[in-house]
Amino acid sequence: MAGIAAPDGSGTTRPVALELRGITKRFGPLLANDGIDLTLHRGEILAMLGENGAGKTTLMNILFGHYTADAGTVRVADGTGRLVPLPPGRPRAALAAGIGMVHQHFTLAEALSGLDNITLGTEPLWRLRRRTDEARDRLAALMARAGLTVDLAAPVGSLTVGERQRIEILKALYRDARVLILDEPTAVLTPAESEGLFSVLRALAAQGLAIAFISHKLGEVVAGSDRVAVLRAGRKVAERATAGADRADLAALMVGRAVAPVRRTARAPGPEVLALEGVAVAGPDLRNRLDRADLVVRAGEIVGIAGVAGNGQAALARLLFGLARPNAGSVRLLGRPVTRFDPRAAIRAGIGRIPEDRHHEGAVPAMSVAENAAIEEIRGRFQWFGILRRRRMAARARDAIEAYGIRCPGPDAPIRLLSGGNMQKVILARALDGAPALIVAAQPTRGLDVGAVAEIHRRLLDASGRGAAIVLISEDLDEVFALSDRIAVMARARLSAALPAEGLDRTRLGLMMAGQDVDHTPAPERARESA
Repeated sequence: MAGIAAPDGSGTTRPVALELRGITKRFGPLLANDGIDLTLHRGEILAMLGENGAGKTTLMNILFGHYTADAGTVRVADGTGRLVPLPPGRPRAALAAGIGMVHQHFTLAEALSGLDNITLGTEPLWRLRRRTDEARDRLAALMARAGLTVDLAAPVGSLTVGERQRIEILKALYRDARVLILDEPTAVLTPAESEGLFSVLRALAAQGLAIAFISHKLGEVVAGSDRVAVLRAGRKVAERATAGADRADLAALMVGRAVAPVRRTARAPGPEVLALEGVAVAGPDLRNRLDRADLVVRAGEIVGIAGVAGNGQAALARLLFGLARPNAGSVRLLGRPVTRFDPRAAIRAGIGRIPEDRHHEGAVPAMSVAENAAIEEIRGRFQWFGILRRRRMAARARDAIEAYGIRCPGPDAPIRLLSGGNMQKVILARALDGAPALIVAAQPTRGLDVGAVAEIHRRLLDASGRGAAIVLISEDLDEVFALSDRIAVMARARLSAALPAEGLDRTRLGLMMAGQDVDHTPAPERARESA
């Protein structure tokens, strides 16, 4: 089949590197993949686009041997270009066949160096001495060819997220991968790191590597791929060249309907709900430190907190979640001083919490959907003399599943089985239940598809319309501008003045995010100056 145009609509005559036919996979009653056919060619970048829960990651896990398909076949080109069957359910066989995979959540030993992570498992145990110099020379050649730069001697734990991803890519290349699969490769990258990644992928494809990446971000799919396959509800619903592809059309194919952008409606804010005055939080680094923060958020108002990751946003969120205590300044909620800082007190005070890390902070993976939906109110609504009221918990979860369109097997399913978007909807339903006075949403749509993003934006705007005060902490400037009435910037653990979003210049905002042109004048002094 090598050198022959494949029947996938691509029209290419490049050799086929990978072929999937009739792939079907069920998890109980959930049909994750439904008879999917897919072809990948040498020197091609294929994007797999779909909403959360569409079956993209399941398909790639079948390809890499983490799952075994219920039906269908996978064939991969060998060293001569001949397509041969890939044994199912065997990651070692996938590696031997030249398939490399970079997972969304990296699989690296943080205490080891980049060099050790890359070479781990590639040398026989009986060898008395490692061939470190030989490995270092080979990696230097690989990095030069791919345009990758990373300090191989540094412990992985000291590297940035983008550098760790380069280590993962080098791991695959070091094992002579001919097919490279990346699962949501930009989910945790900054815009600059994302641009750098796609420059590397284009260079690798030009050298003949076959690349497929999973994404739900329309912009990077159109800009970074040659061809796109769209999955919806476990089925492949479209496949086309990305050159000239219409984003609105792709979005509609993803979710099965037209997706209208969500925009805020200007309204007069109500009374003060949250006030920070000179608040400082001690921490070991910029990410966990807050320096003299002043902020007022009023009822019916959304204040966006923009900034590059690691500049103190986590400290602000932890403070408002009740997980950190200020060592200076004062906090008022609904006009009353806050003196107790713990999660239970925050929940009882009427704060809806949407944590940044849904897997580790927003949910307990081993617990069910029903348990996670009720976990913040176990001692109130869902317990009677120490006995859990599981029927009430299940009824609450069913209501959330229906109201929020959560795709899952049912209330008793472990939440870890849900896609990122559906897990986030469970957290959102929990946070908004009971009409909280203050909602703190930290990166609420990170890693979500366009349909899930629109739904979460709509829910936040509806909550604001009902009078909730919302603190939106986000690295996505499009999201910040679409939802916020006022915007402040976190830079170097300091919070700028919150400026009206209407008419705010993005160039100035970018300078503020870089730590320039920031007004850190305390709120009382600003008030005197404006008077």
